[in-house]
Amino acid sequence: MSFEGELQKIKNEIIENLPPEITVKKIEFEGPEIAVYSENSDVEATENSTVLKDLAKTMRKRVVFRWNVEKRKDPSETESYIRNLVGEDAEITVIEFDHTRGEVIIESGKPGLVIGKKGVNLKEIRTNTFWQPKTIRTPPLASRTIQLIRGMLTKERQTQKDILLSIGKRIHRPTIFKDLNIRLTALGGFREVGRSCILMQTRDSNILLDVGLNVGNPIDRFPFFDIPEFSIRDLDAVIISHAHLDHCGLVPFLYKYGYRGPVYCTLPTRNLSTMLQLDFIQICEKEGNPPPYSKRDVKQTVLHTIPLSWGKVTDIAPDIKLTLHNSGHILGSSMVHLHFGKGGYNFVYTGDFKFQKTRLLEKANVKFPRVESLLIESTYGGPQDRIPSRQESERELRQILNTTLKRGGKVLIPVLAVGRAQELIIVLEEYVSKGLIDKVPIFLDGLISEATAIHTANPDFLSSDLKEKILHQGKNPFLSDYFSTVSSQDERLDIVQGGPCIILATSGMLIGGPSVQYLRALAEDSNNSLIFVSYQVQKTLGSRLQKGFREFQYVDAKGRTQLVKVNLKIFTLEGFSGHSSRSQISQFLRRIQPRPKLVIVNHGEESKCVSLSTMIHKKLRKSTKSPKNLETILLKN
Repeated sequence: MSFEGELQKIKNEIIENLPPEITVKKIEFEGPEIAVYSENSDVEATENSTVLKDLAKTMRKRVVFRWNVEKRKDPSETESYIRNLVGEDAEITVIEFDHTRGEVIIESGKPGLVIGKKGVNLKEIRTNTFWQPKTIRTPPLASRTIQLIRGMLTKERQTQKDILLSIGKRIHRPTIFKDLNIRLTALGGFREVGRSCILMQTRDSNILLDVGLNVGNPIDRFPFFDIPEFSIRDLDAVIISHAHLDHCGLVPFLYKYGYRGPVYCTLPTRNLSTMLQLDFIQICEKEGNPPPYSKRDVKQTVLHTIPLSWGKVTDIAPDIKLTLHNSGHILGSSMVHLHFGKGGYNFVYTGDFKFQKTRLLEKANVKFPRVESLLIESTYGGPQDRIPSRQESERELRQILNTTLKRGGKVLIPVLAVGRAQELIIVLEEYVSKGLIDKVPIFLDGLISEATAIHTANPDFLSSDLKEKILHQGKNPFLSDYFSTVSSQDERLDIVQGGPCIILATSGMLIGGPSVQYLRALAEDSNNSLIFVSYQVQKTLGSRLQKGFREFQYVDAKGRTQLVKVNLKIFTLEGFSGHSSRSQISQFLRRIQPRPKLVIVNHGEESKCVSLSTMIHKKLRKSTKSPKNLETILLKN
């Protein structure tokens, strides 16, 4: 069947399965969604959940209803109507209109009042304005990144609509081949940590899982894009598991070289990735290195990103469906479930995952519809990689803090801006409020405060306990007065010259940023302490210090190289890691439902990948593979 013929066939099938009272004006393919524009004045008819459920079941596609532009009330009239309907108690802060999707976005301090009892207010808004209302909670901390993205999308609504229409036609195109012939090619992150990138191919489609850069090794920074198997022109979709640079850092690079397809991830991942990508450009420029992409490329990435919720099945290619599930690693981090063909094959990519509930997040998901093969990380997959319990690590942290502060020292904790920083904020807030450590200044430097603001905008992705505290008990550790944000070099100088304190600063691996500046100033004083709470990639300064190096070179503002002696005390608390230990990986593999037939291991030092793969094969009796970069595995003929 021809391209246009396939699209018309889908439209005809939708019309045939709709009740006769629904009048269809037009049907458009808006990315993975099929939008049915109706002329009905009877909102209930088009909002009937049975109709949508029946369509989804029959067609196995996401169908949404919209109303024609002619029926929508003027935006200014609509805004007045909404404010009068819900009242001032709802604390509406912003009302925005998405003309391309027919949505009115209502940001409110009390979204429950906007929704109304059993959704009565939303129904009234739909009925009387013909705009589809969408409510979001006003975050307690303003995020510059979210405001930037929102402004960008508001300004480029029509551009984004055109992008979705283009993507939609590609997704719903007819398949050419009957045989799937599924292949996995390792482009980066295999038998190493960094530059994660996996190419998934069928005879009809090409998908990238993660597009990261190697933060610790500038020589092997990029994935292997220069192999014959990979072509930007043939790429259908990019899926990002989470917002750390070794998984999302090079997505804008694809747009620089002509990619114009979609990026799929959760909403927090989109926001956090944008923050980190823009910061990466700044860091490159400050260090005098040309960045691999520009702010314009980051903007293209945002415009082409389609945020997804966990558990929502989405067509991303004519023969591939995607579902994201919680991975427990950082805010919005996801395991990727790919369903190939019509029940032909199922593949799960864990990304970085934590199979243990933390203060910040729920533990990783283990239930999937089907799993034939699994790609799993091995960061702490070595036989000696015992990660202490969170309680044990918190006790040790408290002891180190008290000992260091009592002797008049300062504590430097290098952290990743996303994940470990927020875990530490929650723990430190509890320590101070309960009197478990001395009340000293706690400073946040780098992107920590901005990343934390994005966390406060996405409470639904946090652990149930933390969400309960924030939304229902009015206890938000991220808003505590115990923390001060550092915003200038003069402030850093005052901190270094001041009294005992705790400093959380990026980067978490001491590869640049304010953490290295603090280390240079604090390193020679044996009263001070340095605490690592996250994985240190090989060849980074953090890794060298962990291994016993007690000096490092530092280039000052005038370009002079200085040798810094390291006399402060160094500790590693692996219990705060967002990765699973070897035993947690084993537990996950025993509990995953259903059990995969093949387990592929990546994202770990070579010895750990091989060791974990061997253990899984011997003890769990699974077929396993531990491929190297550039290897291709045939998953299904």
